[in-house]
Amino acid sequence: MPTTRQSAGEPPRRPGPPVPDAPGPRPLDAATRQKLVHRERIAWHHHAVHQLIHPSRGVLRVSTPLGAWVVPPYRAVWIPAGVPHAHEAHGPTDMRTLSFAPRLGPLGGDRPTVVAVTPLLRELVVALSDTPGPADPPYTAAQRADLERVTLDQLRRVDALPLHLPAPSDDRLRAVARLLHADPADDRSLAQLGAAVGAGERTLSRLFRRELGMTFPQWRTQLRLHHSLMLLAAGQSVTSAATACGYANPSAFIEAFRHAFGVTPGRHASPDRG
Repeated sequence: MPTTRQSAGEPPRRPGPPVPDAPGPRPLDAATRQKLVHRERIAWHHHAVHQLIHPSRGVLRVSTPLGAWVVPPYRAVWIPAGVPHAHEAHGPTDMRTLSFAPRLGPLGGDRPTVVAVTPLLRELVVALSDTPGPADPPYTAAQRADLERVTLDQLRRVDALPLHLPAPSDDRLRAVARLLHADPADDRSLAQLGAAVGAGERTLSRLFRRELGMTFPQWRTQLRLHHSLMLLAAGQSVTSAATACGYANPSAFIEAFRHAFGVTPGRHASPDRG
């Protein structure tokens, strides 16, 4: 599978549109499985194929020039062909990737998207990316083609989720973002943060809406939830993750987490999700 790797650091510019593959009957270009240790990183790169990236264990932080997505085991991220991206594992992570020919676009659009992973889709991804053991006969070509077709059909039915943490480009917003990335529990108001970076509250509020498509409180909530996923993956307790992310008490954190991810933090961290 063709891959272009770039050095770590600032995201590269997005390349031009990939050259389409020749038409063929099989939707899946490749399926891979890669085990990553805690904090292991994969540097900036891009592919000439679409990718569905699903951590069946652990949490994966996927960065693109448009922002970041934190992907737990019951989610996956769709990366369209040609989009530069980088990965970082949080906790021991089992990263499974399905690659689709550029002519296929079950989710549509040219932006990365986080999707809900149903139990059926999870089993399909695992089946396609696993290497058969000595006692397991490999799938026949017909069986594998059937699995791929069902996977493609499932992807056309998945729900896209608003779990994107957009990255600001305005210098004033970037200064605010750096403060909050460094300490998600920082509870200063936008006016106080603005004073720290030399920008007015109204200006910052307008920039958040115009550039990031969300209000400052919405962006900060998204940042805190993303950070909490990484802390839980590293083995922190629900209580300590709540404190580190600026929640007044564990109950407030549990409610916000459940609203965003559909499960409680305790359920998210349970071993049977690995």
